[in-house]
Amino acid sequence: MIDFKDKQELSISEEFKKNGYLIFKSNDVASLEYLRQVIIENICKICNLKKPRSNHYDELLNNFHKKIKLKDLNNIRLKIINALNKDKDYRKHYFLTSKKILYELVGNELSMQNRINLSIQLPKDKSSLLPLHSDIWSGDSPFEVVIWIPLVNCYGTKTMYILPPKHYKKIEKNFSKFSGNSTEVFFKKIRKHVEWVKINFGEVLIFNQALPHGNIVNNEKETRWSMNCRFKSVFSPYGDKKLGEFFEPITLRVTSELAIKYNLPKINEKN
Repeated sequence: MIDFKDKQELSISEEFKKNGYLIFKSNDVASLEYLRQVIIENICKICNLKKPRSNHYDELLNNFHKKIKLKDLNNIRLKIINALNKDKDYRKHYFLTSKKILYELVGNELSMQNRINLSIQLPKDKSSLLPLHSDIWSGDSPFEVVIWIPLVNCYGTKTMYILPPKHYKKIEKNFSKFSGNSTEVFFKKIRKHVEWVKINFGEVLIFNQALPHGNIVNNEKETRWSMNCRFKSVFSPYGDKKLGEFFEPITLRVTSELAIKYNLPKINEKN
């Protein structure tokens, strides 16, 4: 297969294929700060808290479990999600944090998920678990990638895990031996092979959602905050999540716009 990518693009592509994910410094720090500030403002509004100075944002987020009751967590989370998705600039800033890497790995005509998701995982909380899964197993397109943005430093059990491609390939070959198991049993069988994503605020994770991934109980002493959103090439095949329903074009090029609107002239036949 002919490949005209430059050396940097080839290097990034090979790393992504090998590991199934990449961690990179955001190429738009201002947009990253905007995302976090909007969330901080809504936390304070919804929870009736005094807004801290920007150099104390980490303290509020990491110690959020000390300021709320567990029974109120999901209601608070949903209110924050609704608020940030009503912000007309939020999705644009989310995209700008990762524009360069998306162009290199996915392409420059992109569709973006309509709504951004937010995860809040309190210490010892079993209600916020996302067990082992692959998004493809439930009908998503393999042409999608996930941009996962931490709002705090994530490490240990205060993060997510991913099963690297080299180990997933072994499972694919013997999938029938795993598919009948519960997610808990499945995870125990692969736990020694998963990679725990260590990532700090200011960095962004892009990963292949076809790979098994998930989280476990947060046994650290801090609350985890992270966001996720899916991107794909506009013209690549869609799964259960359709264009117009779940995805929206965000960087359609003018040639494509003109082509979509083009109608071949009709020739009237003479009677």
